[in-house]
Amino acid sequence: MGLNATPSAERVHIGIFGKRNAGKSSLINALTGQDLAIVSDIAGTTTDPVSKAMELLPLGPVVMIDTPGLDDEGELGAQRVRKAMQVMNKCDLAVVVVDAAEGQTKAHEQLLARLTAKNIPHVVAMNKCDLLASVPADTEEVRYVSAADGTGIYELKEKIAHLVPSGDSGRRIVADLIAPNDFVVLVVPIDSAAPKGRLILPQQQTIRDILEAGATSVVCRETELAETLAKLGQPPRMVITDSQAFASVSRDTPEEVPLTSFSILFARYKGRLEQAVRGVKALDTLQEGDSILISEGCTHHRQCDDIGTVKLPRWIEQYTGKKFDYHFTSGGAFPDDLSPYKLIIHCGACMLNEREMKYRLAYAEDCGIPMTNYGILISYIHGILARAVEPLGLEL
Repeated sequence: MGLNATPSAERVHIGIFGKRNAGKSSLINALTGQDLAIVSDIAGTTTDPVSKAMELLPLGPVVMIDTPGLDDEGELGAQRVRKAMQVMNKCDLAVVVVDAAEGQTKAHEQLLARLTAKNIPHVVAMNKCDLLASVPADTEEVRYVSAADGTGIYELKEKIAHLVPSGDSGRRIVADLIAPNDFVVLVVPIDSAAPKGRLILPQQQTIRDILEAGATSVVCRETELAETLAKLGQPPRMVITDSQAFASVSRDTPEEVPLTSFSILFARYKGRLEQAVRGVKALDTLQEGDSILISEGCTHHRQCDDIGTVKLPRWIEQYTGKKFDYHFTSGGAFPDDLSPYKLIIHCGACMLNEREMKYRLAYAEDCGIPMTNYGILISYIHGILARAVEPLGLEL
């Protein structure tokens, strides 16, 4: 995906569910007008969830997720079904594909009940209706379609578009905390872990949000922050830093200037800031040898001084004086069983959509496992958490 494309995490996620050979992949191709999914008469062609970022008119930028069949068999089939069910955690809406000749079965009823329980808007697509002697009329919940000849595809797309909640969600990264003509200083370290020739996604999105607020962003490295602040001639409305530079940036930012980090802003933007702040306090109750899960929403090449696998463990052990058992996950992976862990530390989740991040937070809370965020933990270790969350309206 290019820099001009809508990030996947900001797109509507549409899950396509159903039994094997119901025509899920064919329906995706018909909806998009492209041969994106592999189609075969052999049951079980789709063996893993497959995500495709695309434009789906009249909805706009979406991620379509093709899933394995719900009736897959055997031990491997059961694992595939489990993967399909996990897709729900990131779905903004769902299309349940049913072979019109077979009709809805108990498996479909269970699936629909699960979608309803998770408050996921959904529609049933009765596929292969061209093979019926007569086609029943559509209802609010059911659309009769044919991926083969295009029957009902336009109407299904219109229905999908209307399932998405209308209006502005009101979520902002930072725009609601600043005013037009404000100066906002962004501190972006350029080290071995920084991608060549570009800014990382949270930095790009924050700059865009500042522009939409009518404010001005000033970007510098942590080594030039003091000089940059002096040259501005007036205190900025806020300083936002990469969490890894919190210690030096805090020293160079006057106390009267609000200070926070990209990661903390994203903790508010993607999930539950208060829960993440409560969770960090578990750091003081950990015992020698406890298990800690460090989870990232993206998959990237690990550098020699990687923040998740190297820096965080080092800072945690320097702060606590104890050794721990670390476990790491990345991308779409998140454990089904959280019971082994005494603390979960998550990245800012710029690559995960809001629904999936809130699922992870809610699941951890249901399991009684404290969960926090990179930026919150780093500021806590350096004794500046209260200062870092104050600009977001949270007092400790």
